[in-house]
Amino acid sequence: MQTVYETMYILRPDLGEEQVEQAINKYQNLLREQGAEQIEIQHRGKRRLAYEIEKQRDGIYIQMNYQGPGSLIAPFERAMRLSDEVIRYLTTKQEVPEATPEVEVEAEE
Repeated sequence: MQTVYETMYILRPDLGEEQVEQAINKYQNLLREQGAEQIEIQHRGKRRLAYEIEKQRDGIYIQMNYQGPGSLIAPFERAMRLSDEVIRYLTTKQEVPEATPEVEVEAEE
């Protein structure tokens, strides 16, 4: 059974555009290797942080939505934790509403 996940991570603001693209590709490839499918990436751009993290006031926000087995999360988050370009990350499991069969209701006249 495939589960839908969302990972939001924040990259250091001093990274260049090329470095940001390399980081996105690195994590996208890591997810693919672990069996993730339907990977959607949203580059949210540089934003002000609510509070200072590792002496940084701004961060580059990236959101990834994907489907895959639960076993892919641990190696994915471990790679982010060991990376010096990621200052924060959060993975959440998305609740996907189950498809309910359409019930036809006849209009009473």
